[in-house]
Order: sequence, then structure tokens, then C-alpha cells
Amino acid sequence: MSIRFGPAGAPESFYAEGYKSSLDMPAWLKIKGLDAFEYQCSRGVNIGEEAAKRLGALARENNILLSIHAPYYINLSTVDPMIRTKTKMHLIKSLRAARWMGATTVVFHPGSASGGDRQKMLGNAKRLLQEILNEVEEEGLADIMLAPETMGKKNQLGSLEEVLALCELSTYIIPALDFGHLHAVTGGSIIDKASFAAVLDFIEARLGREMLQKIHIHFSPVEFTKAGGEKKHRTLADGQFGPDFKPLAELLVERNLTPVIICESNGKQAEDALVYRSIYEQVKKNKFALRAT
Repeated sequence: MSIRFGPAGAPESFYAEGYKSSLDMPAWLKIKGLDAFEYQCSRGVNIGEEAAKRLGALARENNILLSIHAPYYINLSTVDPMIRTKTKMHLIKSLRAARWMGATTVVFHPGSASGGDRQKMLGNAKRLLQEILNEVEEEGLADIMLAPETMGKKNQLGSLEEVLALCELSTYIIPALDFGHLHAVTGGSIIDKASFAAVLDFIEARLGREMLQKIHIHFSPVEFTKAGGEKKHRTLADGQFGPDFKPLAELLVERNLTPVIICESNGKQAEDALVYRSIYEQVKKNKFALRAT
């Protein structure tokens, strides 16, 4: 598998060029030089089977790898029976939509960590996720990857440790590494190659090399506060916000990792994804040039 780059949802330029339907996205991305797309179900899974299958067919025609971002309403850590039921529903509906469109991965936010003991809330999350996995198996959807995302706010469940604990429940759960979130929630610690390497090394030590190869990555500049973590997603044009992509690109080339990299820059996610792709390609070119000398 080769590395892929693409946006989360439709950028401003897509609409500015006169497009309105997600069915136009695969051909548009191919023209732009991108080959991945994360379909957004953040406000609910509202795509029907026919439209999802059509989107999937168009994605395959244009060599676009699809993933889905599940609804924001998911909260695995809750003890509220109604929210637990709705959380199950949101994840299973997302997996069904993924099946229809041929998406490989469903990314989701694990839930809240405010107002309680984090270890207890993680335990709640693991138990509910296991219940969901049992239902997913029964419905024949277990081959689609579920990807809990590392979160950027301190009151959210989704530290790197917490995400990996969820991933240990099944080989069909992979980490969705949002490096902007990790940078924000740790007060700006993802600053150099060593800090990126520490994240990758921790995943490999905990889950193994095979799982490291499967990681799903989100990357974008993120503004944050020391007190709360993530404040706002920014763009590369904003200039002053990290993390820097080049150190990660160097590690991906050196370690021969080929993740999907989804950009969530605010309104410029396709444009910034292309910048990240160009950085990666330049790093790769430089490495092979050195080998040839």
C-alpha cells in the first residue's frame, strides 16, 4: 500500500468552484493530485445506501481511498443508558455507511473525560466498545477498521495511552493519530523528529509493528491554550501554529510507513494536504538521491 493524502470534508475551494455534491469530490480530488477523502458524518449519518454506493463507485474510478468520520455525539465513557444506546447506533450506522461506500476506516471521538476519574471512564469506554464490537461481529461489519482518535482537549477522553488501550480490544481497532491534537493537549510538545518518533515508538511497543503500519493520521495546524488544550484548527497560511510536518515525513520515509494522512485545516484542508504531500515527496526524493551517491 502507498501513502495517501486527502482532506476531511469539502474545502472552501470546492464550493467556490461551483461544486455542491460529495459525488463530485472524487474526480475533483484526482484533478488536484490527492487520493484520499474522509467523508464527514460529524452531525449524523445522513447518507443513504444508494448515494453511498454511488460515492464509493466514483471513488474507486478515481483511485480515492475513503474513510468516514463518525458523529461527534459518540460518548463511550457515559453511564447514561440513552447515550450508550445512541453511541452504539452512531457507530453501527457509520460502519453500515462505510460498507456501502467501500470505506476502509471509521474514525470516532472516544467521548468525555470531564467530571470523573479518567481510569474509571476509560473502563466504561472499554466495556461499551466491547459491547459494540460484539454487535458489529454479529452484523458482519468487523472487517472495517474502527479508529478512536487522539483528542486535543484535556476534558476529552483520547490521550495516546487511552486510545491504545481501546485498540487492544481488537485487531480491527486502529489508532487515529491526530498530531495537531497531540501537540495541543501536551502544551506544544510535538516539536521535532524525536517527539514524533516517541509517539511512533510507543505505538509499536504497545501494539506491534503490524498495527503501526495500519495507523490512520490526521494532520493540521492547531491553536491551543496551556490550560485547556485545543482551541481551533488553523491553516498553514496562518504560519505560527504547529506541528511541523517535515519531521514526521522523514520518519515515515525512514520507517517505510504508508498511512492515510487526512488534513483537517480550517477551510483549506485540500490545499494543505497538497503541501504535506509535496513535503513528503521531497523528503522521499532526497533520501533516494543520497542512496544513489
